[in-house]
Amino acid sequence: MTSTFSSVISTDICIIGGGSGGLSIAAGAVQMGAEVTLIEKAEMGGDCLNTGCIPSKALLAAAKAAYTANGQPAMGVSVSSPPQIDFAAAKDHVDEVIAGIAPHDSISRFEGLGVRVLTGAARFAGPAAVIAETETGPVKITARYFVIATGSEPWIPPIAGLSDTPFYTNETIFSLRDAAEHLVIIGGGPIGIEMAQAHIRLGCRVSVIEPFALLARDDPELSRTLITMLEAEGITFHRDAHIKTVTQAGSSIHVMLETGQTLEASHLLVAAGRRANIAGLALEKARITASVRGITTDERLRTSNRRVFAIGDVAGRHQFTHIAGYHASIVIRNMLFKLPAKLDNRAVPWVTYTDPELAHTGMSKADAEAQYGAPALKITDWPFSENDRARAERKTSGMVRVITDKRGRILGASILAPHAGEMIHSWTLAINAGLNISAMANAIAPYPSWSEASKRAAGAWFTETLFAERTKKLVRFLLMFQKRG
Repeated sequence: MTSTFSSVISTDICIIGGGSGGLSIAAGAVQMGAEVTLIEKAEMGGDCLNTGCIPSKALLAAAKAAYTANGQPAMGVSVSSPPQIDFAAAKDHVDEVIAGIAPHDSISRFEGLGVRVLTGAARFAGPAAVIAETETGPVKITARYFVIATGSEPWIPPIAGLSDTPFYTNETIFSLRDAAEHLVIIGGGPIGIEMAQAHIRLGCRVSVIEPFALLARDDPELSRTLITMLEAEGITFHRDAHIKTVTQAGSSIHVMLETGQTLEASHLLVAAGRRANIAGLALEKARITASVRGITTDERLRTSNRRVFAIGDVAGRHQFTHIAGYHASIVIRNMLFKLPAKLDNRAVPWVTYTDPELAHTGMSKADAEAQYGAPALKITDWPFSENDRARAERKTSGMVRVITDKRGRILGASILAPHAGEMIHSWTLAINAGLNISAMANAIAPYPSWSEASKRAAGAWFTETLFAERTKKLVRFLLMFQKRG
């Protein structure tokens, strides 16, 4: 049978997918002494480096530069003319950022670490074998363990006419070199909202269509505040809007809503969600169970074939780069050290990197109410209108919201602020450590800082008790035994 393959490889670990999760396992395992073979059919670094996290944040940074170049008259800073935006140069900036990071994820770096890297599509040939279709022919790989880290791809909704109409996804939008006259975005999740703000600030007209709730996974009140701010920047939102048809008319794209309203777009971006990359893997040959959400795993990220693990987006759980990295650490402990490491999803942070940022970790208010019941919870808010750093920068919209039980155990937190993505980490750490709200209240925060709002929110948790009539009576009683001079 070996004659049908260009070569046969026996290895300790075979990883399918060179995105953030797969690369994390490859780098960690090979440096700990394991023999590792990595298979990637496209670009090393995966979606995050090439079409996701990095390019989107680079474009948002360019958009923020354009926005702040308009000055701040309330602070005494004005400009005599609007900033000149070179849209193509902004995209060059994105490409340069990607190129600067790419060597860290490159084939040469990983081969230098000792990883065997194969370029080509992979599929299972049985419970303990994979075939990689390389340029020099098919290669058979047998291994002690396999890791599926193939990520996800944009989900394209079944809208009439969409397949016959040119459109962009997050994988292609960064190739757009000219500013869109009118960019219509289908989808009001994090990707759609981030791209909406980036393009409105870079001189495009932008409309967002969302059939359900905008930023549905985030705190509704904070989401509404953010959307109101984005509307003030000029973005048009079509809420609860269902699309009937999409058609191309010359150089224009017509998006007809079920209400009868038609939006005429110069460019169309589909950001309606993502689906796991499992096509072509021949999972059935390895007896691996999957669903529309992705590959089914247990809490150790083992599939129904115990020799095979699945991590990151393809595992059908949270679709974030940092979760893929976290999954990698779980799998390495299971494979290399035989430790029964399991997922701990108590505090999964995520951030929508708009300006301001919207961040969350732990339980949402709705999830906490469903699990514990509203009477068992305490919701504490601290608005940035009460934060001196926010006042100094005239960015007082937003708040810190903390969800605890009645004893003060921290269950979740949401933040809308310019640096919410940095601030949310302390709350993630607190939840993972099982800390009480008093730990955050007693911590010393630098003044004036954005992070001080987290301390103030924690302190506000005690306000009702500290300033209650019962406390006043106790203080007056104790003072009776102390001299006044």
